[in-house]
Amino acid sequence: MILTDTHTHLYSEAFEADRDAVIERALKAGISRFFLPAIDASYSESMYALQRQYPQHIHLMAGLHPTHVKENYKEELKHISAALKIRKFVAIGEIGIDLHWDKTTLKDQQDAFRFQIQLAKHYKLPIVIHCREAFDEVFEILETEKSSDLFGIFHCFTGTLEQANKAISYNMKLGIGGVVTFKNGKIDQFLSQIDLSDIVLETDAPYLSPVPYRGKRNESVYLLKVLEKVADIYALEKEKVAEITTKNALDIFKTV
Repeated sequence: MILTDTHTHLYSEAFEADRDAVIERALKAGISRFFLPAIDASYSESMYALQRQYPQHIHLMAGLHPTHVKENYKEELKHISAALKIRKFVAIGEIGIDLHWDKTTLKDQQDAFRFQIQLAKHYKLPIVIHCREAFDEVFEILETEKSSDLFGIFHCFTGTLEQANKAISYNMKLGIGGVVTFKNGKIDQFLSQIDLSDIVLETDAPYLSPVPYRGKRNESVYLLKVLEKVADIYALEKEKVAEITTKNALDIFKTV
């Protein structure tokens, strides 16, 4: 059984003490591909170093996380543009809008989101969307940008069935992670109504650990708990869910 973690911050400071052990645990469990979303320029070198160390397993995205859209965001966007000219990336992400922490940066977040969508289209790459308390704002931009070359993943999907179908209508897969195991997560109540071809699995490690690890540091090996819950929801063998969701991920990221 081969699994793919489509969203994990393995370069995070949370893994400073045992990063190699974390990766080895996941590899032994059959999780052979890790897709790493960017946050901002300060993490670039750590991401590049990790890919050099695990070239067969680590795949990198380029992007500016919406919570890191600060006064210098245009400089950050220049950093991304420059990196795309000299390095291979599998996606632009994670990008989007987050109104949980700071609503005052909405205009700049919208500007950065649009700019990065245009970069993705230029390089024929998927986007990986971060959306927190901002479904309407994200959908508004996706509506203006929708086209055959707009596609990607709606990371850490936590919306309603209606919002799920709307996200899928923009050529997005739904990133399903630890939230699906939460008693109050709600997405488990309707997920079976979404075709399995429209979802991918993720951890968002070190965040959002699945039950029974909720509240502790998340890591990629815990993707097994997400797989277990999703297989239960769809009443399918875990191997089948792993096969389909991994194919979905590779279709998006165009990797082998």
